[in-house]
Amino acid sequence: MSQIIPILNFEEGYVETPYLDTLGFPTVAGGIRIGPKGASLSNYTFSVPRSVGDVWKAVIVDAKKTEMNKRQNIAAALKQCNPAREDILVSMAYQLGVDGLAQFSRALIFISNGDFTSGAKEMLSSLWSRQTPGRARRHAEVMRTGSYDIYKGKI
Repeated sequence: MSQIIPILNFEEGYVETPYLDTLGFPTVAGGIRIGPKGASLSNYTFSVPRSVGDVWKAVIVDAKKTEMNKRQNIAAALKQCNPAREDILVSMAYQLGVDGLAQFSRALIFISNGDFTSGAKEMLSSLWSRQTPGRARRHAEVMRTGSYDIYKGKI
């Protein structure tokens, strides 16, 4: 069974009130952008309870999956994935966008061939891995093993 929402809440952090993300975009509920870069947080005077944020994220995830399945290289990789591995590709698309995920061409080829160890190694030899090393390490471990074990006690 998919664990994508708990994974996203862990990786993104969950904040009920609007905040500026690392790029300066107003954001809420663990990575959901709500306004243009540089917009003042005083424009956003609401909070998003966790139960609402989880539903909102699920809608975003469904849209990401639809977009991912329209990309041949991503769709081929998804066909080889169990739910845990699929969640990792979705998490990467959530963080990087589907275009960003598509740039992991070598990793996606390995994954589409069922070579998850090589796919995980490719994930770790990327700018993304250097920018978010903890997340990349956890994601690569799930891709390698096909198990959520690295998240036990965290999600």
